[in-house]
Formats: sequence, structure tokens, C-alpha cells
Amino acid sequence: MRCTFALILALWAQVTCAQVWEDQRLFGDPQAPQKLQVLSSTDTLYLAPLITAFVAQHPDWSVEYFVAGTADIYNIANTQPHRFDVVISSAMDLQIKLVNDGHAERLNDLDYPEWAQWRQSLFGFTAEPASIILNKQAFTGLPIPETRQDLIALLRSQSDLFRSRVATYDIRDSGVGYLFATQDARTSETYWRLTEVMGSLGTKLYCCSGAMIDAVEAGEIYLAYNVLGSYAETRAHSARNIVVIVPTDFSTTMMRTIYLAKTSERKEVARAFVEFTLSYTPEGKDQPASLLPPLFSAKHTETRPLIPLEPSLMIYLDQLKRRDFIKEWESAIIQY
Repeated sequence: MRCTFALILALWAQVTCAQVWEDQRLFGDPQAPQKLQVLSSTDTLYLAPLITAFVAQHPDWSVEYFVAGTADIYNIANTQPHRFDVVISSAMDLQIKLVNDGHAERLNDLDYPEWAQWRQSLFGFTAEPASIILNKQAFTGLPIPETRQDLIALLRSQSDLFRSRVATYDIRDSGVGYLFATQDARTSETYWRLTEVMGSLGTKLYCCSGAMIDAVEAGEIYLAYNVLGSYAETRAHSARNIVVIVPTDFSTTMMRTIYLAKTSERKEVARAFVEFTLSYTPEGKDQPASLLPPLFSAKHTETRPLIPLEPSLMIYLDQLKRRDFIKEWESAIIQY
């Protein structure tokens, strides 16, 4: 299997020591005796309350939090495994690959639900559906699609309105976008029909959910497909012109995952951070809970079908399968 995946790094841009981070922030006392290095795809806004609560409980520790794209995280963790103590990502398939390659520490005595972990090394702590988001003003007088078939019918009947006003992930660059696309395709052929319809309208391709949400809020885009529901719901609280829909035909719900790096030199601190993350729930109505993805722990149960944490997620990381999938996707989505 290692040979099968050996060339995957060539499929994404290589990360150099001069990494430009999407965000970088230090939590806690800069002079704290111990500093934990956390690499994550989660925007700082969403996990800041959790990290702030953690360093408040552990004043002798600080946390340096680095944000990068999911594909970059895979490359960094693979090529510079000693650099970070904890790795968090929404790309479940890439995380499983990293664990499979021996980058994660086993936490054998950690009591956590079987369905939300893999090999006692990788742990899911959110349940986040891929969503459709709409600009409310653009949909005045139009039906709100509840299923992918509804969406196909709407885009076909209103092609002039939606031309160059639809968005989705560029799965060639986005790890979580690729995960959502492959899982959609495994579930239903509707995905390919929808992709072809979107392609016929000159769909815009984006790196990440935040950029798509910004474009929908600004009215530059009227509809975005497969946006992270947690991010969209958060923005919808303040942006009244955003509507968030989880399709009712089937949901593609990922788990944001975390692991303790096997090469960490601060394993005691890193383990404490992992355990805190898995058990954290904001308390009090005045806490910024709305800024967090829906966290869950052993006390929670699944509310919708989840993408399972299992080795089958690595199927589409195979070099040939990935190449063929992206080739088919490009043929459908890029028609101009």
C-alpha cells in the first residue's frame, strides 16, 4: 500500500520551510515553560474559545496554533513530522493515511466511542455536513432546493440567472473538497449529473468554504455547493442574506479529526490537549458556542449518517484512482 501511495505528494504543491500560513496565533503566556505546536485546518475563530479555555486551565503551557489547507497539512505532517505535536484536519481520508503511515501515537486507554475513532489513534470530534448555501436576495421568488434533484432542476430552468454565479470546491487543491466529492460520487450518480449541470453554467472553483461563503454573502455568487455546514451556519447568524441547506436526499457528513503526533517531544501536554478537545463543550449562554462546529464526545450520539473512519477512505488516494476521478470531474465541471 505504501508503494501505491508513494507519488501522492506529487499531486499537490510541495510545502517548503517558508510556509505561508493562513493564520498563526499564540494562546497563553509567551513565557510559559512549555509550548504546544498545533497544526490545523480549522479557522482560528472556531477553535479559539476551546484553546483559550485549555490554556486557562494550564497556565504553564501555551499553544501556538497554525492554520493551513487540508492538502498542505498532509504534506507538512508527512515531510516534517517532528514539527507539530497535534494535527487537526477535516480531510478524514488524508488523516487516516497519515495514521496508517505511522505518524500518530496510540492512546490505548482513552475511553472514546468506536465509531468516532480509528486504531485508538485518530479521533473525530465534530459532525459537520456538507451544505448548499444560497444568497437569499438572489432567490426571491424562486423555490429553495431541498434535494440535489431539486437543485439540478432549478439550475436548468434558471440557467441565465445562475451562469457564472455558482461555486464549489476545486477538488484538485482542496483535501476536504476531494473527500466530499468522492463520497458524494460513491453514494449516488446524481453527483455527476449535478456536476455536469454546474459545469455548463461556468461554475467558479474555490479553495475553501470561507471564500465561498464570503462570495455568497457579497452577492458575487448566488449558490455554493458542498460548503462546510458549520462555517456556513456560523456566518448565517450574522449575515441575514445567507440560507444554509442540508440536502434531504442524502447527507455527506464528515468528522473533523485530531491525532497526537508520534514524534512529539511533549506527549503529556499533547495528550492533555487531545483529551480536552474530545471532551470540550462550551458552557453558559454567553459563551461563543455559535462560533464552534458542533462538538461531540462519548456522551453524544450520531444525529445523521457520518462518513465512517475506516481504511476504505484511502481508496481514492490511490494515484491512479485519484487521477481518473479528477479527470472525470474536470470533464464535467470545466466546460469553458
